[in-house]
Amino acid sequence: MIYMVNIMKKISYERIYASQEYLSPLGEIHHRALFGGYTLAIDEAVFAMVANGELYLRACEQSAPYCVKHASSYLTLVKRGRPILLNYYRVDDGLWQDRSQLLQLSSFALEAAREERYQRHQRLRLKDLPNLTFQIEVLLCEAGITSEAILRTLGAEESWLKLRANNKHLSIKMLFALEGAIEGLHQAALPTGRRRELTEWFNALPVPTDSHSGRQ
Repeated sequence: MIYMVNIMKKISYERIYASQEYLSPLGEIHHRALFGGYTLAIDEAVFAMVANGELYLRACEQSAPYCVKHASSYLTLVKRGRPILLNYYRVDDGLWQDRSQLLQLSSFALEAAREERYQRHQRLRLKDLPNLTFQIEVLLCEAGITSEAILRTLGAEESWLKLRANNKHLSIKMLFALEGAIEGLHQAALPTGRRRELTEWFNALPVPTDSHSGRQ
């Protein structure tokens, strides 16, 4: 099992390096691990992903005719044991061999990613998400979580741990609030299964040494 994981990791890195070379005219491409795959971004705008050694480009309006014509397959990743279909289509062998079209489609994906990122920053601050207030936004920023994108990437648990570094008596209510913010739900409307997962995770944490007041 470990051998196969290492093999897939090696193949994925080879694809990342090839993508960086092929798409270098677009700018400097950075990669980051995410949900078993890797994001590819330029100036923090994620326009592609690599998973299981395959490159996937972000789908957008401009690339729709290509996707329909070639019956493109889309990326599915597993998050918390659940498959999630993402809006990224696979770059097949034919497209790899056509560098000019690959570069054009990648530029479409990059522009779409930049536009969405701009619109998101214009539309939402952390305090505008469900359950979050201005005071919580300040605490999140102090913990290095300055945007919705960072909050989503880290997830509720890791974000909560970063907050607790500055407040060791942080309660489980904040954990529910963060999960609701990520999912676009009021914390009271969290699915029972997910609420149970978070509760079990919280209860398994070491209790602060000087007080038990964090278990609220």
